[in-house]
Amino acid sequence: MSGLTTNMLLEAYRCGIFPMAEERDADELFWVEPKARGILPLDKFHVSKALKKTIKSGRFRVSVDTAFAKVIQLCASAQAGRKETWINDEIIELYTRLHEDGHVHSIEVWEMGALVGGLYGVSVGGAFCGESMFHLETGASKVALAYTTARLKTGGYTLFDIQFVTDHLTTFGAISIPQKQYLVLLQNALKVRPNFYRLPGDASADEVMQVIAQTS
Repeated sequence: MSGLTTNMLLEAYRCGIFPMAEERDADELFWVEPKARGILPLDKFHVSKALKKTIKSGRFRVSVDTAFAKVIQLCASAQAGRKETWINDEIIELYTRLHEDGHVHSIEVWEMGALVGGLYGVSVGGAFCGESMFHLETGASKVALAYTTARLKTGGYTLFDIQFVTDHLTTFGAISIPQKQYLVLLQNALKVRPNFYRLPGDASADEVMQVIAQTS
């Protein structure tokens, strides 16, 4: 184990760095400070017609901070198309403690009573640093991302940090910016005092879509 504490971890996020493990069973962590940082601009979030249809269909139920332990465990497990993850036991322990202290949140997506998708991230000031997401059913992680964006927008957040840009995330409007520019956005975000729960946990699809419509 690295000896990293939750206070050290929060301070690292405030400085623009975050920890990762080489693999699921690794004993050590290392610090990451990407030269190019991925962000998802909250005022330019894009939702496809297919995703809008999925959200409005009522197929999935979305909750907040009700199953964090299950979310992080599923993010750390091997999923279809993902042989390995960077989430080891130490990360699970640290982020669980941060969740208990109110600094880490999870968005959960359910279908017929089963957890089929979700994500979790760190909240520091007005910045939300998305850590990982998973899906066991098609579209579940997309729904989680849309609901998270609506929650951040409603709650007064100014920065949605996604760490690295992927082809998948670019379809939602994700962009890559230099770390120097990211640090400016981060320092401004740290001055903000948002409310992660301003959007009710049981917000309807219509409420969420109304917020998304204002960001698309």
